[in-house]
Amino acid sequence: MAMLPSGVFFSSYAAERALQRTPAQRLALLALLLVLALLPLLVGDYLLGVLTLAGVTLVAVLGLHITVGLAGQLNLGQSAFVGVGAFVAAALAAKGWPLWLCIPAAAFASAAVSIVFGLPAVRIKGFYLALTTIAAQIMFPIVMIRLPESWFGGTAGLPVDPPAVFGFVLDTPRSIYGLVLVVVVLAFLGAANLSRSRIGRAFRAMHDNDIASSVIGLDLARTKILAFFAGAFYAGASGALYAYYVRYVSTEQFTLWLSVWYVGMLIVGGLHTPLGAVLGVLGITALQEGVHAAGGWVMAHMGSGLSGGTVFALTNVVLGGVIVLMLLFEPLGLAHRWALLKAAYRIWPYPRA
Repeated sequence: MAMLPSGVFFSSYAAERALQRTPAQRLALLALLLVLALLPLLVGDYLLGVLTLAGVTLVAVLGLHITVGLAGQLNLGQSAFVGVGAFVAAALAAKGWPLWLCIPAAAFASAAVSIVFGLPAVRIKGFYLALTTIAAQIMFPIVMIRLPESWFGGTAGLPVDPPAVFGFVLDTPRSIYGLVLVVVVLAFLGAANLSRSRIGRAFRAMHDNDIASSVIGLDLARTKILAFFAGAFYAGASGALYAYYVRYVSTEQFTLWLSVWYVGMLIVGGLHTPLGAVLGVLGITALQEGVHAAGGWVMAHMGSGLSGGTVFALTNVVLGGVIVLMLLFEPLGLAHRWALLKAAYRIWPYPRA
């Protein structure tokens, strides 16, 4: 339990386990939501697009937090499940399905596909499980291309028309940002409350010691499959949002490299809390945009012969270096550092023991 200011106490278990336990925390949450809602009026289209894409990514990383951070099942194929959701949403939208049905259908489709690759988790774990999930990533483009073109477009991919909600067409950066923001808030609340549920506690027990948890009666096979199902459900919703955002989907957009970056974002932010997913996505996105901006400035003002490909490679080197440094010096991620800063603030000016 996190440290609270002196004088804050609870008279019930429900109040102690609440996500927002003090009036100051509730006020801060309302202020944050208000700022996020008004953000389209304060920033330009480019920054709004970056934040929208970060929100789409965050939904996928929250799903990875459930599978990897909460349940301890290594998954290097999250991008494939995102791709399944994107293609299903695009195909259903082309048939005239409304937005409020396309996103859940895409999420359930990805979750159903994940069961096939979650079954090996019943028998294997660690490095061998990682190889199995990589197989999902490798098979995804092959299967999508081989399926009839009338289903998912084959090698050409699928265009996506802008969605409509209650007769309003979401075809502007601000409207898509609003859609993504709503889904992100719901996804974060779901992930935050999952760890406090019976299933979430089963995930945590399996993560800590799967043998001991099976001895006390936990059905490991069912729990592992549920972990993949929940994580891929989030990935499918992320894929649907991505399809509506870019308005076109193809297999080249969902690569193993993207799956690796999802894991990297979770490592930087912190595996064991939904807040870690948020901090990891925001931190890596900000760093990526900073490197791109610095590379563009160098190309424009110094004429050093720096090419776009070099900037892209430099970005990957910098981001990879950050992940390695986090593993070495802050293995619990930015969320742990944030918890320490809050604890230090709450006991100030008294020294920590």
